[in-house]
Amino acid sequence: MTMGTTSGNDIILRLEEVSKVYSGIVAVKRANLELRRGSVNVLVGENGAGKSTLMKIIAGVERPTSGRILLEGQEVSFSSPADAQARGIGMIFQELNLFANMSVAENMFATREITRGILGIDHKAQIERANGFLKKLDADISAETMVEDLPIGQQQLVEIAKAISLDARILIMDEPTSALSAAEVDILFKVIAELKAQGVAIVYISHRLEELMRIGDFITVLRDGQITGQAMVRDIDTQWIVRSMIGSDAKDFAESGKHTIGSEAFRAEDISLPRRTGGLAVDHVSLSVLAGEILGIYGLMGAGRSEFFECVMGRHAHSTGRIFIKGEEVRARDTTRRIRKGLALIPEDRQREGLVQVLSIASNLTLASLSRFARLFVHIDAAAEKTAIHAMIRDLAIKAPNPDFEVTSMSGGNQQKVVIGKALMTDPKVLFMDEPSRGIDVGAKADVFRTMRRLAGNGLAILFSTSDLEEVMALSDRIAVLSNGKLVTILDRREATEEAIIAASAKGHGHTGKLAS
Repeated sequence: MTMGTTSGNDIILRLEEVSKVYSGIVAVKRANLELRRGSVNVLVGENGAGKSTLMKIIAGVERPTSGRILLEGQEVSFSSPADAQARGIGMIFQELNLFANMSVAENMFATREITRGILGIDHKAQIERANGFLKKLDADISAETMVEDLPIGQQQLVEIAKAISLDARILIMDEPTSALSAAEVDILFKVIAELKAQGVAIVYISHRLEELMRIGDFITVLRDGQITGQAMVRDIDTQWIVRSMIGSDAKDFAESGKHTIGSEAFRAEDISLPRRTGGLAVDHVSLSVLAGEILGIYGLMGAGRSEFFECVMGRHAHSTGRIFIKGEEVRARDTTRRIRKGLALIPEDRQREGLVQVLSIASNLTLASLSRFARLFVHIDAAAEKTAIHAMIRDLAIKAPNPDFEVTSMSGGNQQKVVIGKALMTDPKVLFMDEPSRGIDVGAKADVFRTMRRLAGNGLAILFSTSDLEEVMALSDRIAVLSNGKLVTILDRREATEEAIIAASAKGHGHTGKLAS
């Protein structure tokens, strides 16, 4: 143990030689980990490195195959998450665990409702308590709101408030900021500082390295299920993390190969989407993208990026505006026919919208393109389908030991690649990617970005949205900035500066931006 040298009394939980094996695949191998009270214990590693598995073992979601868990020096074994919760261990999951059809307060107190004896649940008390926790997070959310009416970033805040309400001694945060704006991240960090002062041990998983450096006290790096580095954060730099994670210095994904740009592949004119609460979520947005071009759409939360993509894909019957593929207007309003015409969308929330959890990796890949393999209406040409699946797994470097395994057996980054593969198998002319790197780590990100580059090189037109400045600068040929539903400006990458992009995204209200080509 590299870090067992300090006095043992600040160590609240210790994993000793913990391994976890799933159907022959070793997810975690003989891990030794110490969590300290009143500290932020940071955990990093590429997707599939075993971070989430390790945390699920601590939170009682998974049982270790071998090894011991010591809590306050006593050996424990958790039979369920509720069991771990009862001992003061709370977890915020990366894939949100909320009931969409219940209110925020009901979600926060699910399974531990506040009751008034025989009178049943005390809804008023739940709402008051929930509002208290939300206020702590400056969340500007009412506890009576239905969860499904909240954008994903605010749902994330509800998940965080729920975890804080557990009064946990150990709080595990798996990618808590992946959907938060910069201001929301600052608030979360303030709350973490308060929890630290109360002696809570925080486990923090993220792959935003600058975030880890800012907030972490101790850092543990995982690679292929094994711990490859442990240190105090103040003694290391980001290069150290990257080397420990991928075994060498990071490859710069900004290597932009010279690719030829063709004629206009897609154009949107005056796309608008009324908000239920009044005003426009997408406000007369017009833009175009050329074959072989990557157009980055940058904006902060609530800028209308996802909504714009949904309108273009025919997801909102009441949206207005026109779209053109290769100069021809697409009059079809429904998603299925728009996909047939050559549009494909990779949604931000891949768990809910991109994958069918119970199906295999192979079935998920061909889900949207089965008509390609159909012979005489009824029969699927299995050989052709199999060849296409293997080609896609190879092209996208998907780590899938067996395509017949359930898609949930893979890491988040590989699941994201399956969603991309599924979209590509419909043979699109235009690919929309909503936050393609949300919830995936440095290595998988580089893979996804290389894939995007290669596809553009083959003449595909790509529009992707992001709230990550570095990403939009590294990947785009042109950058469209959205703010408050409006297109503020379109910049050529060669002339774009980070300051110009930030200034534009803060503009709330400017001219609507004329069609740019």
